[in-house]
Amino acid sequence: MAFAALRNSIPSPTRLARPTMSIAHQTRQFSFSSYLITPKELDAALKKNPRTKISTSPRVVPLCAAWFMPNDPEGRKGIDIFRKHHIPQARFFDLDGVKDHDSPYPHMLPTAETFAEAMSELGIRRDDEVVVYDTEELGIFSAPRVGWTLRVFGHPRVHLLNNYRLWVREGYPTETGEPLQPEKTSYPVPTYDSKLVIPYRELKEIAKEHRKEGAKEVEILDARSYGRWAGTDPEPRPGLSSGHIPGSQSLPFQELLDPDTKTYLPGPELRKIFEGKDLDTSKSIISSCGTGVTATIIETALGEAEFGEPNLRRVYDGSWTEWAQRVKPEEGLIKKET
Repeated sequence: MAFAALRNSIPSPTRLARPTMSIAHQTRQFSFSSYLITPKELDAALKKNPRTKISTSPRVVPLCAAWFMPNDPEGRKGIDIFRKHHIPQARFFDLDGVKDHDSPYPHMLPTAETFAEAMSELGIRRDDEVVVYDTEELGIFSAPRVGWTLRVFGHPRVHLLNNYRLWVREGYPTETGEPLQPEKTSYPVPTYDSKLVIPYRELKEIAKEHRKEGAKEVEILDARSYGRWAGTDPEPRPGLSSGHIPGSQSLPFQELLDPDTKTYLPGPELRKIFEGKDLDTSKSIISSCGTGVTATIIETALGEAEFGEPNLRRVYDGSWTEWAQRVKPEEGLIKKET
């Protein structure tokens, strides 16, 4: 996408500044100190921020990002899970709807205009505090992608609930039914921050030069299963070759989550996992996966672990689905373990 780079970089998820407002009618009654927040923190913030039609103060807006793979064995859909139960006042972000509809790849970032229109339809204002969350069934899965999307388009205050499974288990309130139909806002068309995204052509040049003298060195982490990365298991999309980008390492996203709650592991534990990969923290760290969704689980974990330079971390938006379709067999850019 041909957008101008954002002039002022978005803060790292673990270093989001506490919001300050000087305008009297926009005084904040709450403040989240980190990107990942607990159910207790969100519940307290919502209680201090009751729903009202007349207030113009910045609000806490829960944003459900429920999404399932197209080959989900139970045929589940995010919107159906939302209807069963969700956080009160929550809006529903359709990952399959808010995307680049002109791209042949599944969930490429939308244009800035498409993003602004979606936020307007959701009734979200630019000064709202948005808390993105996932499903009880999966714990952490697609919400990091939506949170990252908001960061790419410069939304000032975005956080990730860690997580909705705990929200339900700990007895916080839920409601059922269709998504809230809020009053439409006029969300301004934002600027796209190209520094958070690595495009195909740039990554291809890096991969072609891998291990050559004077090559630009980066670290690439792949969130897919080891079998898909190794090329021994098939991809979920028929006809797509499995394998991996030259120089990438396998890091299945499940390794970053608690096996029971599916919350992120604590920062020190995440850091040990990354240290175990012998990553050079002075290099750019690129996260990839199948379609750019679970890659952001790695990106968020890097932030929570405070691992590597925040300004050098990027996500490969098209990920393996784009890579395997665009590289030519004779280029040798699909690697498999033998």
